[in-house]
Amino acid sequence: MCGIVGLFLKDKSLVPKLGAMLTEMLVTMTDRGPDSAGIAIYGNDADSKSKLTIQSDNPEIDFKNLVQDLSKTTGAKIAIRVKDTHAVLEISEKRASEIREALKTARPSIRVMSEGDTIEIYKEVGLPKDVAARFDVSSMSGSHGIGHTRMATESAITTMGAHPFSTGSDQCLVHNGSLSNHNSLRRKLIREGISFETENDTEVGAAYLTYKMQQGSNLGEALKSSLDDLDGFFTFVVGTKDGFGVVRDPIACKPAVLAETDQYVAFGSEYRALVNLPGIEDAKIWEPEPATVYFWSH
Repeated sequence: MCGIVGLFLKDKSLVPKLGAMLTEMLVTMTDRGPDSAGIAIYGNDADSKSKLTIQSDNPEIDFKNLVQDLSKTTGAKIAIRVKDTHAVLEISEKRASEIREALKTARPSIRVMSEGDTIEIYKEVGLPKDVAARFDVSSMSGSHGIGHTRMATESAITTMGAHPFSTGSDQCLVHNGSLSNHNSLRRKLIREGISFETENDTEVGAAYLTYKMQQGSNLGEALKSSLDDLDGFFTFVVGTKDGFGVVRDPIACKPAVLAETDQYVAFGSEYRALVNLPGIEDAKIWEPEPATVYFWSH
């Protein structure tokens, strides 16, 4: 019984308020999942730059002299923004994959939360209000984002087990439900060269979509394929560089609601996550249909 929220902004005047709006939506869903929480924010795209969001259980040690060590190894120009246990490495050129490999040697204990041009992911064990406060999510701006508060059923309560899961550049997934064939699908994806960091079923769902898009599918096609290839109960909200998508399994027993106005599209596991959004009283509000893909992009 996890809680999911998502917000896609049409009105650019709301961009500075994205973090605050998403945080309030997610905190409302706290009782659906008190174990851990996370938010993905899609900010402004900087040409010729890329970034990695990283996490450490010992940030004072791991983040000290990290930029100098990575720059010495790779020759890349890197800046760092530290937020509690997380940090964002801003790379002057699109060399995130190279820096990611260098991290494995320089700081083996550091975990990568996300990679891309716009995405930043912050997640930890704890209540949504506490996780959001640790990373000052309310002050963040952006064009869209998704969030999740978790009630663990398939794996341990850890930072890496929290959502969102990111398995591709500027891509992430949050999930309410349980996949019953994730072990067999994980083995198949490993044979195809996909690597995994956890035993979480949601990471398999995220990796499946990444794999399908690597094979030439767009996100809509990948989401449609998931309806045939994934067994279990699921509501997925997927973030990409340009927007976010929603799909529910054919039985659709996990709750979900969408709202759309001229200013935004919003998703919540329950309507109460949406009640404080501006203009919600005039929004088109509906329950997404089973086995139907919805997607909005800029």
